[in-house]
Amino acid sequence: MSYPYQIKSLEAYHEAYKQSVETPDNFWGDIASHFFWRRKWDSVLEWNFTEPKVEWFKGARLNITENCLDRHLDTLANRPAIIWEPNDPAEHHRVLTYKDLHYKVCQFANVLKNNGVKKGDRVCIYMGMIPELAIAVLACARIGAIHSVIFGGFSAQSIADRLIDANAEYIVTCDGAFRGQKDIPLKSVIDDALIGCRFVKRVIVCTRTRTPVSMIKGRDVWWEDEIKKIETLGMTTCPAEEMDAEDPLFILYTSGSTGKPKGVVHACAGYMIYTNYTFVNVFQYKPGDIHFCTADIGWITGHSYIVYGPLSAGATTLMFEGVPTWPDAGRFWEIVDKYKVNILYTAPTAIRSLMGFGLGPLQGKKLSSLKVLGTVGEPINEEAWHWYDEHVGKKKCPIVDTWWQTETGGMLISNMAGITPSRPGWATLPLPGVQPLLVDENGKEITEADEDGVFKGNLCIQAPWPATIRTTYGDHERCRKNYFSTYPNLYFTGDGALKDKDGNYRITGRVDDVLNVSGHRIGTAEVENAINMHAGVVESAVVGYPHEIKGQGIYAYVISQTTHGDESLIRKDILQTVTRIIGPIAKPDKIQFVKGLPKTRSGKIMRRILRKIAEGETENLGDTSTLLDPGVVDDIKSGKV
Repeated sequence: MSYPYQIKSLEAYHEAYKQSVETPDNFWGDIASHFFWRRKWDSVLEWNFTEPKVEWFKGARLNITENCLDRHLDTLANRPAIIWEPNDPAEHHRVLTYKDLHYKVCQFANVLKNNGVKKGDRVCIYMGMIPELAIAVLACARIGAIHSVIFGGFSAQSIADRLIDANAEYIVTCDGAFRGQKDIPLKSVIDDALIGCRFVKRVIVCTRTRTPVSMIKGRDVWWEDEIKKIETLGMTTCPAEEMDAEDPLFILYTSGSTGKPKGVVHACAGYMIYTNYTFVNVFQYKPGDIHFCTADIGWITGHSYIVYGPLSAGATTLMFEGVPTWPDAGRFWEIVDKYKVNILYTAPTAIRSLMGFGLGPLQGKKLSSLKVLGTVGEPINEEAWHWYDEHVGKKKCPIVDTWWQTETGGMLISNMAGITPSRPGWATLPLPGVQPLLVDENGKEITEADEDGVFKGNLCIQAPWPATIRTTYGDHERCRKNYFSTYPNLYFTGDGALKDKDGNYRITGRVDDVLNVSGHRIGTAEVENAINMHAGVVESAVVGYPHEIKGQGIYAYVISQTTHGDESLIRKDILQTVTRIIGPIAKPDKIQFVKGLPKTRSGKIMRRILRKIAEGETENLGDTSTLLDPGVVDDIKSGKV
C-alpha cells in the first residue's frame, strides 16, 4: 500500500502546511480521495467555533471498518494486522492477519446484532489488552454502534457514572485481566457497577483469566458461546453499516475541571482521515513496518495509534497485554527484538521508570530493528529524551515528541521522523491543518517575545482539523463552555506553551485545574469530590507537584474532623475511598492534614498558594493579606509532607 500524501522532505512539509491553511478544502479533499467512500461529500468543511459546530466531508457515506479491513483484503489479506504479546512471556503470542481480523470482526459484529445491538446504541467495553478488545471496538463500528471503552483500572463507581451518562445498555467485558503480577477481576467490577444500572440489557463476557465469576441469567452471556451460535447459524459475513460522515464513532470519557467526566465524541469520517494522515506522516510509516504503541486501548492513544490509524493504513500493529517492568525491566526491549519492531511509541513516564533500573535490562538487547521512537501523554524532560535517544535508539532513531489530547483525536504538534527537525523537550512544529495561537489571559495574541526571543502564553487552535471534538455526549453546552467559550472563536487546549522564533512549540503543562499524571489527565475537582466522600473529611484541596517518575504527582490538603490520633490510618482510609470511587490511578501521592485552607473572603480557595507550597516554594507566595485567615498559610507551610 502506498501513501501519496506522505511528506518526504522539509520543503514538502512547508508546502503541505501552507496549502492546508490557505485551501483546507482542497488539501483534505485530496487526501480523502484515497479512501473508500459509499458516497462522496457535498462539502469538505463547514464550521464555526461559536456554537461550536464542525462538519467535515458533509453528506459523505462510509464505514470506517471497510477502510481498516475490507479494502486491504485484495492485497494485504495475509499481512499481520495485529500481533499480540501476552502478559506472561511463557504464553504463546497470537498473530491475526487482515483476513483473520476481518473474519473475527464480522463474526463478533453478528454476535452484537444477535444480542439486540443496533446502529446508534452505546456499547461499553471494559476489557484487558487482548485482541478481542480491538475486535469488539471494530465490530461496534461495523454495525454503527457507538463504542465507549473504559480503561481496566477504573472503579465500579466510575464505570456506573459513564454507563449512566451514555445510557449504554450493552457491555463487553472479560472474566478478568492479567497485568504484571496482578489479576484484575473485571467482571466482578462490572457486577458492582451494575447494581445501580438496571437499564443494562446484556453483558458479553470473554474468557481470559478463568477467574470464577457470577453469571446472571438473562443478562450475562459468554463470548465463546455466542460465537458458537453465530457459527451454527452460518453467519460468516456481516455487511458494514453505511454511516454518515458526521455520525458518532465513539465516546471516550476524560477528566475535566469539574467532578463529572466528559464524554468526548468523535465522528466517523474526519477522525479516520486524520488518524491515518498523522500516523503515516509523523512516524514515516513504510509498508511492512512493525508499529508498537505501548498504550492501552482504554485511552485515546490506543484508539488512534493501535487501532484506527495503523489499520486504516494497512499497517502491522503490536498489542501488549502486560507492563514494561514485569517479569523484569527488560520486557519492552525483549518485545522489540522478538518481533523486530520498527516504531516504538511510549510515554515519558515509562521511559523515566525504566531509566531507574539502569542499563542492566538493556544488556544483550540488539534493538537494531528500531527506526523511529516516539513519546506521548506529556512533555518529555530532556534527561529522559537523551536516555531514550542514546540507549534505546543508539542515536540513529529520530524521536517524535507528539502533543495532542483526547479531544483532538490525533496529534496536533509534533516533528515528523527524519523530515522536520527535532529538539529535546519540544513538540516543535504544528502538523498540516493545525493553526496554533498563543494568547494572554484576555485572549489577546502574544506578539512580544521575552529577552530570549521566546513567546509564552495559553495555547489555542484557530481553525478545525478533521478530528476536532464534535460534542460532549448528551451535553453540547458543556463542550462549548469547556473548550470554545474561554476565548471567542478559538479552541482552548487548557495548556500553556512557549514558541520560539522559528515557530517551534514547547508545551509547559496545564493552566487549568487538571493534572497530568503519568500522561493521564485527572481533574482536581474529581479527586476532591472523592476525598470529600470520606466520612471523616470536612474539605479538601488538590494540586499537582513535580514527580520524578509520573511528571506530576497529586498533593492533597485535607481538613479532617478527627484523625483518631492516627494520621497514617486515615491516610490509608482516604486512599481506599479514592480508589473505590475513581480508581487507583487517582490516588494522591501525598496527603497533608491541615486546620484550614487559604481562602479569599468570597470563599475561593487560593490554589496558587497551595501549589507553590507543594512544589517546595515557601517564600514567594504573593500577597496573602486578602485571605480570610492569612494565618493558615504558616500552619500549612510548617506541616508540609
